[in-house]
Amino acid sequence: MRNIVNISLPKEMVADIKREVKAGKFASTSEFMRYLIRVWNTKKLAEELKKEREQFRKGNYKVLRSFKNLR
Repeated sequence: MRNIVNISLPKEMVADIKREVKAGKFASTSEFMRYLIRVWNTKKLAEELKKEREQFRKGNYKVLRSFKNLR
């Protein structure tokens, strides 16, 4: 199920989005926004992974003896 979200943007941003859609880089304005959200989510995940790696390097980790230890 899809939901509709309305946002308010400055004219310049709307023009940028329409330009990208018109150039064929995106099928629609909605697809452009979905792309931005996917990029944002990927960046957020990469930042979390970086933090976890730093904790691992510092020795802050748990040795799992079985999958039950994941809980």
